[in-house]
Amino acid sequence: MEATQLIPAQTVLQHGTPHDCWIVIDDEVWDVTKFAPQHPGGASVIVKYAGRDATEAYSEIHTRSIVREHLSPDFFKGNLDRSTITEAWTRAQDKPESPKAQAPGETEKKIPLHNIISLYDFAESVARTGSTKAYAFYSTAATDCCTRDANEQMIKRIWFRPRVMKNVAQVDTSTSVMGIPMKMPLFICPTGLAKLIHPDGEKGLARAAESTGILEIVSSASSHPLRDVVAEAPGYPFFFQLYLNKDKSKSAAALRHAQELGIRAVFLTVDAAGRGKRESDERLKVDEVIVNPITGERAPVDQKKRGGLTQMMGSYIDQGMTWKDIAWIRSVTDLPIVLKGITTAADARLAVEHGVEGIMLSNHGGRNLDFAPPSILLLLEMHRNCPEVFDKVEVYVDGGYRRGGDIIKALCLGAKAVGLGRSFLYSMHYGTEGAEHLVELLKEEMESVMKLLGIKDLSEVHPGLVNTSDVDHLVVAGDEHPYAKWRPKARM
Repeated sequence: MEATQLIPAQTVLQHGTPHDCWIVIDDEVWDVTKFAPQHPGGASVIVKYAGRDATEAYSEIHTRSIVREHLSPDFFKGNLDRSTITEAWTRAQDKPESPKAQAPGETEKKIPLHNIISLYDFAESVARTGSTKAYAFYSTAATDCCTRDANEQMIKRIWFRPRVMKNVAQVDTSTSVMGIPMKMPLFICPTGLAKLIHPDGEKGLARAAESTGILEIVSSASSHPLRDVVAEAPGYPFFFQLYLNKDKSKSAAALRHAQELGIRAVFLTVDAAGRGKRESDERLKVDEVIVNPITGERAPVDQKKRGGLTQMMGSYIDQGMTWKDIAWIRSVTDLPIVLKGITTAADARLAVEHGVEGIMLSNHGGRNLDFAPPSILLLLEMHRNCPEVFDKVEVYVDGGYRRGGDIIKALCLGAKAVGLGRSFLYSMHYGTEGAEHLVELLKEEMESVMKLLGIKDLSEVHPGLVNTSDVDHLVVAGDEHPYAKWRPKARM
């Protein structure tokens, strides 16, 4: 779309009301009067930029191409004539700067990357010097954050049982997932809105995945269009995470598009029938233009409710999704299907019965249902109730893994690979170099743990290398609760 007209700044200023609303994004002038009522965050989010330049707020989350792809060309008015910018225009752009998560005095400086020696350092750096909005959205979890915290705590309650006098002069962390070689068993989980922390967002993570030999699962809520992410590493394998859309034609288009781009598997999220109450995020007021870059969805948000990015995302998700929809996905694409969000042995068995190629044991990082079971316990539940699953599909896990030793524990308990989400987002505070540094830290830790356990490659991991007795009593046996036969009396 080529600009055919230069719009004077004074003309834009004249269209600054809810009923006549123009905004400027990257010097392009758009009439969003009709779009504003459809905006996910409500019309007020758009109207606050009426007659003004919304580039900074928009660019914090989205790329320039998104607005061109998801707004009708009829909304485009032309390019801002910068030669007509006056003092009145400049004054109209004045607004308070976005708050930063800094200590009193605001003298805090970002920790130099070479001083980052663990994944916890990345989180601390973002908490101290990153965007308040980004840290709130990334770090929070549902209600009391019990599942988020228990993910880590339960991993720490599993102990190693190292063997000695083994030849571990050379160790190898390589493996394969879906037949794809990997330098270590690590996924970049689909987190969405990575541009909140760095302009490169998912594109920067794509470059890091290629350079370090791991795999990225690109989110349906990616800040950058899928094709732009894939283009960062031509020919490199990627996976695509899908939220099934209530309008199945849009999901069908997304699946076909993914296959055309060479995506190697679809991770269908199955644990998002509702949205968790993420209070740290809700306390922040959303004031940006957000359009889902994969689906183009613009879901209404009740402005009487609390703010937060969580409130604005995901209203397009099909809450009526059932096991029958796996067959529908098969009718659209022949890509391998992995179900992301399995939290019981019963559903793991059903997944196998429905012929999927993999499952990811996940509680969404504790971001949806608080008190969903910690992820490491899910691996133990599979062993107790359906060990055959490990022989029939590839089993992955995410949630609370922060050390190379944590990854080894999961592998000993049957996981094929482990996913990290928040930590990769925090690492993007330093761009692609930060994400690469994160992978290197984990690889060094994995190699150290492998040597001290007495294993030279990942074919030698097995349950005998870990002691789970501190948590075994927490693992569910069978599909029913011991009190399942009891039912409350009917109320009169």
